[in-house]
Amino acid sequence: MKKNRRDFFKTVGIGAAGLGLSSFSQVTMVSEKMISDDQQLVVGDDIAIAQTQYGKVQGFILRGIFQFRGIPYGADTSGKNRFMPPQKPRPWKETYPAVWWGNTAPQIMDNRYANNFASFVDHWNYDDVSEDCLRLNVWTPAIKDSKKRPVLVWLHGGGYTNGNGYEQDGYDGENFCRKGDVVFCSINHRLGPIGFSDLSVSGDAKYADSGNVGALDMVAALEWVRDNIAEFGGDPGNVTIMGQSGGGAKVCTLTAMKKAKGLFHKAVPLSGSTLAGKDQKVSKKLGQYIIEEAGLQASEVDKLQELSWREYIDIANKASRRYMEENPGGNSFRGGFGPVADGRNLPLESFYSDVKGLSSDVPMLISTTFHEWSMSRNNAELEAITKENAIAFLTERAGFSGGLGDKAEPVYNAYEKVFPKAKPIEIMTLIVSNRKSAIETANAKASQDAPVYMAWFGWEPPMFNNRMRAFHCLDICFWFNNTDRMFTHTGGGSRPRELSDKMSQTLIRFMKNGNPNGGGLPEWPRYTPEKGATMVLNDTSVVKNDPDREARKLLE
Repeated sequence: MKKNRRDFFKTVGIGAAGLGLSSFSQVTMVSEKMISDDQQLVVGDDIAIAQTQYGKVQGFILRGIFQFRGIPYGADTSGKNRFMPPQKPRPWKETYPAVWWGNTAPQIMDNRYANNFASFVDHWNYDDVSEDCLRLNVWTPAIKDSKKRPVLVWLHGGGYTNGNGYEQDGYDGENFCRKGDVVFCSINHRLGPIGFSDLSVSGDAKYADSGNVGALDMVAALEWVRDNIAEFGGDPGNVTIMGQSGGGAKVCTLTAMKKAKGLFHKAVPLSGSTLAGKDQKVSKKLGQYIIEEAGLQASEVDKLQELSWREYIDIANKASRRYMEENPGGNSFRGGFGPVADGRNLPLESFYSDVKGLSSDVPMLISTTFHEWSMSRNNAELEAITKENAIAFLTERAGFSGGLGDKAEPVYNAYEKVFPKAKPIEIMTLIVSNRKSAIETANAKASQDAPVYMAWFGWEPPMFNNRMRAFHCLDICFWFNNTDRMFTHTGGGSRPRELSDKMSQTLIRFMKNGNPNGGGLPEWPRYTPEKGATMVLNDTSVVKNDPDREARKLLE
């Protein structure tokens, strides 16, 4: 994603007792005797103990699925480790209590719950914020059983600025693991200025990777999976990386990192993608601004490691605002921090430009939602907008970019032709939520050998007077069989569950063999730029060949 999703919501006025069962110490799967109808949680001193390369970890068993929360995969990133590539965690002697989520990466938490309706619908989960944040979570049906289960590694959304590995209940891996006999992991990593400040401009060689340390954290987490996941019943030779929004962009970024080669084998970006890192000319200039805003010389850059994380983020954000003010129209930056095309960690050229290049053997499943930026979700007045007013709105503003100007009316008419039954608010939202970036990614990746599959999620929840529509984040709980867990997104019940059953089974099939077919959806052909085969996901799913092509072309 080019911009934090929560910022967009604000723009349009919407928020975004131990049981001491020593005889259980060598048991790796849960028997019927251990979980009765009235006991769902099993936890104790000798229960759910797994060995990692750094020491033992203790989790718990909930409804037959093992959970390990907040396992360290890297060292504390504060102090001298700030802006540096991730370091290995220090081994521990005592069993590590992996029963609670790890710290959220440093980010601005002010007014995170300012909108009551947004808090109700999304109920973001956040805990302590700290630079000691390199933690991951594992859900698995069994440990120590030598069974090689497919592994999914989830990369959270929030752009490169916000979020954590369990920010929404829809990220929970319990149901998905049980259904597919797979292993589910999610991670926290450095974000924003802490994770992506390019201070190489200082001339100090040790800061050469500073613009990409947040991405290198993700590589470190995948290395941990490679080295440890077999203990948790997973197959390090069959790993799928998946993310949504900013997490989708992270998926694409990892496919372009040489250091990540061989650490994953399938890729699934949802509602977010990217084809390049940030221009290093821009990132270095911003790095210089940061040093100046801190009142330092380049030779004093080490002093930035001595500040509190909040002091540093405030300085970096001030430098970011200065950059945007002094460089209007700087589309290569767009006011955010993210991975840098430094030629060391990320290539200078566009991703997938080499037909036989990096990740050419990695199948990819790409999906977006119809109404990513559902402007009317908590704004009833927009439901009554007229076609004329919708066109006027699009003339001045069209999502994260500027307005469409004179193209607003022909673009509107083109989308109206594709969706003749849609209301003006729906046409406007479809345009703002267009698939242009996703199609660009699909076209580029399709030039390589491994197959690409494209989906478009259009299911709408029957809540808030039907204003929510197929909004950004809605589809996540469908892929993970969590529609009854994330009921404030779906309403719960049989209708969303039926689609979720097919989508989650389809994802499991893709994880196992790189092909989504056989999960209950219609036959799904691989994507080609010529036909643009797209699985339209809804109560009744259907494959259509690039249904919005002619309308979308006008946006180019």
